[in-house]
Amino acid sequence: MTAPFSTIDGFRDLLGAMPSVNQTAVNGAAERNGQLTKPPGALGRLEDLASWYAGWRGNPRPELTAPQVIIFAGNHGVCARGVSAFPAEVTHQMVANFEHGGAAINQLSKAFGASMSVVPLDLDTPTADFTQAPAMTDDELIAALAAGWTSVDPSADLLVVGEMGIGNTTAAAAISAAIYGGDASSWTGRGTGVDDDGLARKTEAVELALERHADLLDDPLAVLGAMGGRELAAMAGAIAAARHHSIPVILDGFICTASAAVLEAVQKGALDHCVAGHVSAENAHIRLLVQLDKEPLLKLGLRLGEGSGAALAIGILKGAVACHSGMSTFAEAGVSDG
Repeated sequence: MTAPFSTIDGFRDLLGAMPSVNQTAVNGAAERNGQLTKPPGALGRLEDLASWYAGWRGNPRPELTAPQVIIFAGNHGVCARGVSAFPAEVTHQMVANFEHGGAAINQLSKAFGASMSVVPLDLDTPTADFTQAPAMTDDELIAALAAGWTSVDPSADLLVVGEMGIGNTTAAAAISAAIYGGDASSWTGRGTGVDDDGLARKTEAVELALERHADLLDDPLAVLGAMGGRELAAMAGAIAAARHHSIPVILDGFICTASAAVLEAVQKGALDHCVAGHVSAENAHIRLLVQLDKEPLLKLGLRLGEGSGAALAIGILKGAVACHSGMSTFAEAGVSDG
């Protein structure tokens, strides 16, 4: 499978021509929900989730049986500035751990019946240090977007994307500050657990990136190329592909959400097929979710990445769909509806 774009402008145009929610399915789901054997609104937000899912699947009584989890991995040149508590080679090592089934996301994917794959992206060629030059060339950005797009299984009925990349919370902070403004310090957190000196280095890196690439701040895709990483671009490509295939998406933590925010900044409504799986312990994550008007499903203090929070939320969405599609109506159950 090849991506249906070969240029950045081609990807931009594609975002403007994405399918919309199936309103007939939404209406049908609402009608069914009103007939189920429960008081109105008794299942709370699960009812809204079921209708949302039905609308994107085009089926007023959908099933959720084939979730897909994809983990994208990339390395960052900015790591040379000491922005992480871990060395860059950990990215390689964790990819091997994913491939051998030993990571948290492997267990969560298995627990919720999701297929899982890991996509390493030129790990031996880190992106440029974005304080000195654009992280990626245009060709590298297109390649990463395309890698994400083509990794999505069109037969999946739900998508979770996660990441592995030492230094990528710094990239996410820079992207967030570039898109939404504000001081670098307000978007920069401790990530994997850097000390005060490490946090200062991270904040300085974001400040330098914003200064160096100031002329690009009005172009979100240029921001992604200049300050992001291959795994962030691949997540954006995968989320866009899911929309193309009418596959709902559960967003993960700060890095995934920063990647997704680029799409929304390019095309308003580009994330209508997405829900926020959780709010992480990274302080800037909730700021992003507020900007995107996404209410998280879970708040568990997670800060692992790997798609772990979103994978946990698969269970919530499965429960919502199971209740909606599997419950009897009052007529079917012979129960008086009052």
